[in-house]
Amino acid sequence: MLDIADFGAYREQALSLEALGLRSDAKTVFEELKKWMRGDVHNYIAVASDYAAAGLYEDAACVLEEAPEQAKTYPMLYYVQAFCYAKIGKLEQANRTLVHAAEAVPDYCFPNSLFELDVLLFAIQTKPEDGKAHYYLGNLLYDKKRHLDAIACWETSRTIDDTYPVVHRNLALGYFNKQGQIEKARHSLEQAFVCNTSDARVLYELDQLYKKLNIKSDERLNLLESYPGIVKLRDDLFLEYVTVHNTMKQHKIALSLLAGRTFHPWEGGEGNATGQYRLAKIELAKSDLRSGRIEQAVRGLREALVYPENLGEGKLKGSQDNDIYYYLGCAYERLKLTDKAMLTFSTASQGLEEPTNAMYYNDQQPDMIFYQGLAWKKLGHVKEGTRRFNKLIDYAERHLFEPVKMDYFAVSLPDFLIFEDDLNIRNQIHCTYMKALGLLGLGRQDEAILHFESVLKLEANHQGALNHMNWEGSLIE
Repeated sequence: MLDIADFGAYREQALSLEALGLRSDAKTVFEELKKWMRGDVHNYIAVASDYAAAGLYEDAACVLEEAPEQAKTYPMLYYVQAFCYAKIGKLEQANRTLVHAAEAVPDYCFPNSLFELDVLLFAIQTKPEDGKAHYYLGNLLYDKKRHLDAIACWETSRTIDDTYPVVHRNLALGYFNKQGQIEKARHSLEQAFVCNTSDARVLYELDQLYKKLNIKSDERLNLLESYPGIVKLRDDLFLEYVTVHNTMKQHKIALSLLAGRTFHPWEGGEGNATGQYRLAKIELAKSDLRSGRIEQAVRGLREALVYPENLGEGKLKGSQDNDIYYYLGCAYERLKLTDKAMLTFSTASQGLEEPTNAMYYNDQQPDMIFYQGLAWKKLGHVKEGTRRFNKLIDYAERHLFEPVKMDYFAVSLPDFLIFEDDLNIRNQIHCTYMKALGLLGLGRQDEAILHFESVLKLEANHQGALNHMNWEGSLIE
């Protein structure tokens, strides 16, 4: 045996031994085959597929009948069985098996082979009223980039049975990502959640869609607060709940929520929990500065420099905290600790000063260059500060309408990408925000506000624009 995973060869060897009357040896090989196949239904379907490709449909049907009971809950096993029975003329048995296929639990059923494509086409032709067969075929076609055909299959499935939430959910993705039909996508995803209000993933995706559609934060908060138990089931969904509170300036609630949960790292979520933590801390410290609670502001800002362990993420080497050190410097200045203030402003003035597109979570945000500029002004180097503000404006104007492409090796994007993003619009938001910061630093506040408003028209939940719209330069400069 050259390949111990060649299940078909094992089976043929056992059958040959049995035909020769060597029943004991045949039994040993069958037991070895059973061990290697591990009761995995996909292995049985794969062997049946090989037999079917050779025209040996009866052997294919026998393989599936040999599958263990735990494998006989998978819908595609029944569909393949029915296909094989029909090929050998057992039509009544085929029809009965198709009924079992339609009634099987559809969870985690993702057919993906050309053989399964033929099987599902047979099932639909034989029993066109089987909504699940249309659904499975849609999944297969979508995977093979036949998006419009997949959407048509899902629509047929929905027509037959509109109670299955995953069909509505898949249609939402197809409508949004492949057809640009935003309202149809929204209706479908809302219907998916109505069909199963215990599905945390769909609630998360619905909130993400609402965010893309610039639905107001209070409406998103109302939705999430209607399902508190579901919100707690996923870190990413819970973090959106935190983020909405921060966006609505409810920073104490956001911090309380963060403190009450232990987060787990996930790819694509890097920097999110810690980002909301430091944002809440900074905004509360600014409030303390406004109210004269200077020592409390200092404590909060120093806490912002260290991430609590429960957030599940440490600070990357090279992370920039120019904003925190700038406000710390302002606080020390208010406390008449001049030397300490100047030392802290000096720390705030350092770091990467060249603007970038900041597509990935660990890229330096333009805010850090903005606060570098403010720190340089505090240190008495107005030209150094002005140079940084002008860099933000120059970069923004040069790159505002520059076409953007995803890097081939792109990892850890800061946004959940179940709904495809328009990177060119994302770039326009970034550059407009960058220019607004530059104008703000130069004291051109009215112009800056117009640019912040432009950002918010494209992204209503942009926290940076919301937090800098009402700049109180007189308080901290």
